[in-house]
Amino acid sequence: MIENLALGAMLFGTAQDERRSFELLDRFVDAGGVWIDTANCYAFWDDPTGFGGQSETLLGRWLARRPGVRDRVRISTKVGCEPTVAGRFPETAEGLSAGAVKSGIEGSLRRLGTDRVELYWAHKPDSATPLEETVAAFDELVSAGTVGRLGCSNYPVWQIERARQIARAHGSAGFTAVQQHHTYLQPRPATRPTVVHRFGAVTDEVLHYLEHHADMALWAYTPLLSGRYTRADKPLPAEYDHPGTARRLAMLDEIAAETGTNRNRVVLAWLTGGNPAATPIVGVSTVGQLDEAVAGVSLELTADQRERLDSAV
Repeated sequence: MIENLALGAMLFGTAQDERRSFELLDRFVDAGGVWIDTANCYAFWDDPTGFGGQSETLLGRWLARRPGVRDRVRISTKVGCEPTVAGRFPETAEGLSAGAVKSGIEGSLRRLGTDRVELYWAHKPDSATPLEETVAAFDELVSAGTVGRLGCSNYPVWQIERARQIARAHGSAGFTAVQQHHTYLQPRPATRPTVVHRFGAVTDEVLHYLEHHADMALWAYTPLLSGRYTRADKPLPAEYDHPGTARRLAMLDEIAAETGTNRNRVVLAWLTGGNPAATPIVGVSTVGQLDEAVAGVSLELTADQRERLDSAV
């Protein structure tokens, strides 16, 4: 069983057609994969309607056609980013009011064709809704058995801790996972990765918080920079154009040569074996890419190799 890797289903049902999506899902489960990550808004930007739900709907069809597979997988989905008006995101995002959370989970369960999800995320902060309201709404889902655990994505650290304080004070279920962008390369100071929300990148502050809160898990999205570690046709974005990138890429190549692998596998091994350990979410379009990801999270780096990777700054 592979529990330290999540299959990203963001583009299933839109950019990835049903045949290919089913092929990837089947291969993932056959390889021992457990976690499948999606969201109620996936992928509104890639669908003519301007609304999401395609990924969850496809997953629902896959689950329905694979008797018994639901008991072998764990579903991770999110609420908060679905547009309420087509073409007007983020200003019309559904947010995290009690009503939005309730309707969000109802829609997700209907599309998925299931009565529960193992991990439910607040997709991004909602400045228009008091944290107390959001925390209470999520707690109701856990109390009802509809949701197993709670997580937050793209949140600043202060808001993560404040939400957890509110939950503790009321005896409510709180966040036990954070989902941010995390990878080996680091953007140039005073910039941030273009792939993330304002507070979406893992920073030293995020890592420090997680190091001191053992009950919090870290999930890493876009861990392989959409193929940019290994594909010459996909150059790195401008924010990675600095001397530290050259040093880190050289170290990746050195470790890849020692382990007989490649940059992607070393990055995934570095993430899963770190402190805190991360669960990478990989979005793949071919079986070969999926097999490589599975091999990456199975690779064990030596203490010396990890130290050299960490010190290449």
